[in-house]
Amino acid sequence: MAGRIPDDIGLLAVSKTFATERVREAAEAGQSAFGENYVQEGLAKIAALEGLGLEWHFIGPLQSNKTRPVAEHFTWVHGIERLKIAQRLSEARGTTQPPLQVCIQVNVSGEASKSGVSPDSTAELARAVATLPNLQLRGLMAIPEPTEDMALARRRFAMLRELRDALNKEGLALDTLSMGMSLDLEAAILEGATIVRVGTAIFGERA
Repeated sequence: MAGRIPDDIGLLAVSKTFATERVREAAEAGQSAFGENYVQEGLAKIAALEGLGLEWHFIGPLQSNKTRPVAEHFTWVHGIERLKIAQRLSEARGTTQPPLQVCIQVNVSGEASKSGVSPDSTAELARAVATLPNLQLRGLMAIPEPTEDMALARRRFAMLRELRDALNKEGLALDTLSMGMSLDLEAAILEGATIVRVGTAIFGERA
């Protein structure tokens, strides 16, 4: 698709609100990376499926008082938008654990209701996060406003790619663009997504 090498695009199965057994079924079918939006629900699934060697990504908004369990039990955090949250994750990540892989969430569609740092403030936050111990800044993440306009969707995803490329020119080594969901993953892949977050197309409609 889009001239991309399939192995260059990771599939993150968004398992929020789906039962642990559904996650187990997906894991048995070969899926290894799962995304959760809610801390307690995610921790329960991690504990129940501990022996399967799964990779757990926290992809929801993260409050300061929930940083410790996320830092201790997840492999990735996709939605960093404040330096304070990154600092708390860094402090809580055990030094005997591998670095926590993190992405900065960017608000590429400019909605006041959307989480994420503004494009103009992304570089400052990225430079600060990249210096923190126990974290590895891997790239950028976006959840644009839903649209059926393919050209508009591509422009928003292209903005994230261009921000990532600009940061790399400054000396950062970012390899990840976490963008695209069930309804817009084609546009995201065309613009360079390396992780697509898919829930509905894997598990079906949520109740």
